[in-house]
Amino acid sequence: MHSRRALLYMPGDNWKMITKSITLGVDSICMDMEDGAAVNKKAEARETIAKALRELDFGTSEKLARINSAGSGWEQDDIEAVLPYRPDGIVIPKVESFEQVEWAGKIIEAAELKYGWPVNSIRILIGVETAKGILNLKEIAAHPRLDAIIFGGEDFAASIGATRTKDAVELLYARQAVVIACAANDLQALDIVTIDYKDVEALRLESEFGAQLGFVGKQIIHPNQVSVVQEAFTPSEEAVTYAKRIVETFEASQKEGKGAYSLDGKMIDMPLLKNAQKVLARAKPK
Repeated sequence: MHSRRALLYMPGDNWKMITKSITLGVDSICMDMEDGAAVNKKAEARETIAKALRELDFGTSEKLARINSAGSGWEQDDIEAVLPYRPDGIVIPKVESFEQVEWAGKIIEAAELKYGWPVNSIRILIGVETAKGILNLKEIAAHPRLDAIIFGGEDFAASIGATRTKDAVELLYARQAVVIACAANDLQALDIVTIDYKDVEALRLESEFGAQLGFVGKQIIHPNQVSVVQEAFTPSEEAVTYAKRIVETFEASQKEGKGAYSLDGKMIDMPLLKNAQKVLARAKPK
């Protein structure tokens, strides 16, 4: 699992775009059979993704495949088409219940046992993008095979009848709910897509705000968005230096038998130490 996830979607039926994606140095490449593939291109997307997993070298980029949602009628064929070629993870969109994750988990485990792969080596990432999905987060996020929850802002706004705005205030409660569920279950929280991929400044601001909320990555729909998102979710040199000082001084303070102590006029205690450790973990994307 990457300590930071800039997750780039590629249409599953577009070989040219998939081959381009592996040159970008992006953390995660998600080849898409769902929204990124037209209804009459679903079968082609399955074949193309299987070919990509079989033939391409993804380098350090995580290789993911997004299937269609449970109940769509396509999900079984999708997951069975790509699993034999061992993606790093399966992305399930529009998840609303624990059972939908468990369905995929059982199929993946059967494949791992069949091919002699380590159990739990293929992870699951889920999209939560409806009112029901947000309400059921407590149960859903407890699934042992989960790695990350991806929040779908556009679909969520539609599901509650909200109007999307540039500052995304209408999504704030749900975004925080996803971050909290992920933090409670040691999962990664991945933030909304910035739809206007040409507006780099809007992307930067939205990415920085997402990082402030506690997200550790973001969905990307265009190569131009990669570097901006990666920078926003990688702690600055200043933040890393300060985090190192907290860790070092905390250890020294503990040895002296002190609890909370002062550093640069601020009281440092266990919660701030844990935050500093998270900053240092995020500073070293795998």
